[in-house]
Amino acid sequence: MSSEPAVDHPALAPGHPHAPRERDASRLRPPARRVVLAAIGDEPLDVAAHQAAVSDPAAGAVVTFAGAVRDNDRGRRVTSIEYVGHPSAERVIAEIAAEVAAGSSAEALAVSHRLGPLAVGELAIVAAASGVHRAEAFETASTLVEEVKHRLPVWKRQVFDDGTDEWVACP
Repeated sequence: MSSEPAVDHPALAPGHPHAPRERDASRLRPPARRVVLAAIGDEPLDVAAHQAAVSDPAAGAVVTFAGAVRDNDRGRRVTSIEYVGHPSAERVIAEIAAEVAAGSSAEALAVSHRLGPLAVGELAIVAAASGVHRAEAFETASTLVEEVKHRLPVWKRQVFDDGTDEWVACP
């Protein structure tokens, strides 16, 4: 008999950043780890739709994150931004979501990133995760957002109130 913890996804070795944790004995079944939505588009994002998409009878917690365009950056007034995505962005966001789901204890997750021009206050990214417990829902949502921000091939052009602009996170 092995002293290794039981895992639900054998493809990722222990120690890998997305490796699943030890199985929670309080569960009736292993976590579903479903990706219900991973999208890129130019339509406004809907937090309630993401929350509803990840709802699950086994989940005691649903966490959502909404990243909005703010009116400032490093002491300068921002009037708008524009997101431009690489043609691979849709594939990459789906890959990121699948990796995060596989390494989590979440029941379901959803993530969308907006492209095109956005005004101050509009949502640029929305993520949601459900889990049996709040800690796994928070952790999954946080990991999902951080991985998207780090790896998604989307670039941001900020427009300032003085008429100047700058590209952020561009190679």
